[in-house]
Amino acid sequence: MSDFADSDFRLPQRYVRLDTILRLRWLAALGQLTAIFIVAQGLEFDFSVVGCVAVVGVSALLNLALQIAFNPMQRLEPFHAAGLLALNIVELAALLFLTGGLQNPFSFLFLAPVLISATVLPLRLTIGLGLLAVACASALVFFHLPLPWDSEDPLVLPPIYLLGVWFSIVLAIGVTSLYASQAAEEARKLSDALAATELVLTREQHLTQIDGLAAAAAHELGTPLATIFLISRELEKTIDADNPMASDMKTLREQAQRCRDILAKITQLSSSGAPFDRMKLSTLIEEAVAPHRDFGVAIKVRLAVAATREPVVARNPAVLYGVGNILENAVDFARTTVEVNAWWNADTVEIVISDDGPGIAPDMLKRIGEPYLSRRRSADEAHRERTGLGLGVFIARTLLERTGARVSFSNRTFPDHGAVVQIVWPRARFEAEEKPGQPAD
Repeated sequence: MSDFADSDFRLPQRYVRLDTILRLRWLAALGQLTAIFIVAQGLEFDFSVVGCVAVVGVSALLNLALQIAFNPMQRLEPFHAAGLLALNIVELAALLFLTGGLQNPFSFLFLAPVLISATVLPLRLTIGLGLLAVACASALVFFHLPLPWDSEDPLVLPPIYLLGVWFSIVLAIGVTSLYASQAAEEARKLSDALAATELVLTREQHLTQIDGLAAAAAHELGTPLATIFLISRELEKTIDADNPMASDMKTLREQAQRCRDILAKITQLSSSGAPFDRMKLSTLIEEAVAPHRDFGVAIKVRLAVAATREPVVARNPAVLYGVGNILENAVDFARTTVEVNAWWNADTVEIVISDDGPGIAPDMLKRIGEPYLSRRRSADEAHRERTGLGLGVFIARTLLERTGARVSFSNRTFPDHGAVVQIVWPRARFEAEEKPGQPAD
């Protein structure tokens, strides 16, 4: 069973297409022109229309220049994308300066570029954009032209209200950006981990297919090799012992027999692992346990005797990998012993894997099985540590749940110590004939 490093499945940087940024900038320019037209022509408020149109015009010219100079489909470096978002903040600040500063209800649009950055750019750039937006909002508290309004009844907002607007903008930038950043990071982790899961399952299915191919090859090659062996043996009998070809014929017969023996071994090895073969629960457990018996930890397997017959399942790489990975973790953390208990009845099939290690930390118990979550041993046991980030358990859980299992994690009851993993299938789902790794409907 394999564990995975963070860098195996995750890109070192995040990229956003230039076309995405330009679409947002064009949308902003169109919205700004619409607002200017409505305020100037519809509401007939007096403000610096020329200045506002000039700011929007500069933004539009920059968009055109970027579209002409660069391929819109190219992915921007995070720093360049942050630069364009920073330009959006500065342009918005200029428009707000001409239209009332923080008195303008559109001042909350400072949040938009920072929120976009939180979802696609590294945290340090998002913090920088957030600080730029806060700086611009702070400057607009003191420096701005009057708010477009009815000249006969000017609107005068008290300073305490403007302070509240400033504080709400700062708070919104901080809280919503942090929330968006965390949500986007979790989505990225889940996407990367699912990609790793698909890769593992594809590999396991490929190994199963190779196993079946070996069995088929052994079967197909058996007949011609048997013919070669028989003919060589008969020719050997017809040649005198002192004939120079006698030794060559003997060698030919011996090598043909050797090939037959090798193919017989391949057939025996593949007989219990052919893609459409079926195995008892005890055989499945033994196949999952076998690779982990030589690591200095005793593995005790107990099967409860039930009134119903032992479940029989199609050999499934997803089940074998999932159970094997959980066993690997149990062996990794166990001090001396790992127990594998299994029982069944007419409705359910259950496997419980437990160890006598330190158990699962309380703060991780509810999160165990999440991708990129790991808690390894102390430094004095570093030689047994792995570089994984929780992907192994996540993959095992995902694959088992795809086969219909319910996987739960807990600790042994005090005074005993160690982790307990319970895997429960509906018996009908467990015994359903299906292709390896494919969940039943």
